[in-house]
Amino acid sequence: MPITVKSKALSLGIFASVFFATTFVLNRMMAVSGGGWQWSAALRFVWMLPILLLIVLARGNLKQLLVEMSKNIGQWLLWSTIGFGLFYALLTFGASYGPSWLVAGTFEFTIIAGMFIGPLLQRRKERQPISKAVLFFSSIIFLGIMVMQMAEAKSTSWSVLLLGTIPVLIAAIAYPLGNRKMMILTQGSLDTYQRTLGMTIASMPFWIILMLFGYHEYGLPGQDQLLQTLLVAIFAGVIATLLFFKGTELIQHDHKALAAVEATQAMEVIFTLIGEIIILHSPFPSYLALTGIFLVVIGMYLHGKNN
Repeated sequence: MPITVKSKALSLGIFASVFFATTFVLNRMMAVSGGGWQWSAALRFVWMLPILLLIVLARGNLKQLLVEMSKNIGQWLLWSTIGFGLFYALLTFGASYGPSWLVAGTFEFTIIAGMFIGPLLQRRKERQPISKAVLFFSSIIFLGIMVMQMAEAKSTSWSVLLLGTIPVLIAAIAYPLGNRKMMILTQGSLDTYQRTLGMTIASMPFWIILMLFGYHEYGLPGQDQLLQTLLVAIFAGVIATLLFFKGTELIQHDHKALAAVEATQAMEVIFTLIGEIIILHSPFPSYLALTGIFLVVIGMYLHGKNN
């Protein structure tokens, strides 16, 4: 593979991580202000729908998307619900129980998840063994996550910590699983805009159900939550997702390079930490927490350099 293609894919992944970081900061902001996590999750995709629809319509590609979706509507519903619905609902739920940098750091487990999911989705005869170096780098990331959890455990109960950690770990598996399954399903027949719109449409039944639960528990969302979810939809849902999907599509047949692009998302921890301190005026993390963040970023860097 030409180095220019991989470099472009890695650059897109890093730029995506900047915009993805807004998700963690704004979700934490809404959680602190008392906004229902169900609304915070669902409204992002409700806002994304008309934005992406206009983009695909302007490009004249909507009919092709609908035809492709009709061929495998069951698969679209399943993997979009997992890759968009389950992923983001659990990520937003986790934001109610911990600082945004901790949620972002824990979510970097997606790097490890993606590394194992890739070979599992291949035919047995096409699978390549995972190198010892990759396992070592992933262990560094996982150790960093554990160190961050230990640092947070000093100031909160274990029950609250688990409620903020386990859902995020599941989300970290759901995101690459849904993304990769949809790439396999579409086989390059759709562009990034079409695939993102298609997954947004197919995840709508899940979001409608979640909004019903949100209304039952919290009533209708306030104006601040509507505005904040719109910002998340634009920055993370549209810009970041399109950048990340484009990056993964460029090297989708090279599973090592794909893992490297997914590893760039560890940069979200740094950008999220900066955003939380500046916007939410949160206290600076302890030295132990910073050590965990450092290990996650180092593990990500080694992943990218090795592939």
